[in-house]
Amino acid sequence: MSLVKAEMPVLARHEGIWEGWYRYYDVDGEMIDQHRSRLVCRFPETGPHHYLQSNVYTWEDGRTECREFAAQYADGRLLWDTELVRGWAAELQLDEHRRTVILHWTRKNDPATYLYEMINTSDDGQRRARVWQWLEGGNLKMRTLIDEVKVG
Repeated sequence: MSLVKAEMPVLARHEGIWEGWYRYYDVDGEMIDQHRSRLVCRFPETGPHHYLQSNVYTWEDGRTECREFAAQYADGRLLWDTELVRGWAAELQLDEHRRTVILHWTRKNDPATYLYEMINTSDDGQRRARVWQWLEGGNLKMRTLIDEVKVG
């Protein structure tokens, strides 16, 4: 078992293939974008990274976008420093259920904007509900809601 899976058991439940929808809302609650998603989350036993995530996004008009996120593990957190983002993920250990992971990150092309993400996994590990809150100067910029089902 990888170090991350042993020390972050809530995050370890995210291993696999997830499909769903990303929906983006402005500060007034109006949807401004949406697309389908397929994410592959893995915990390599060897190699330079402790966590790898591959995302494929598909819009109704046929556009697609692929992104790769590789992370290191240190001090109880996953740490990202990729071409696109810098940030961390940590587990919340508020009660015996242990379902929640929190992330904080910035996009390198927009350092004034920072995001907090909360991921809640169902008790059976087959569904995730995710929320991104985009903030700039402490003010809400937009929100992203993500609903996913584990398919593999």
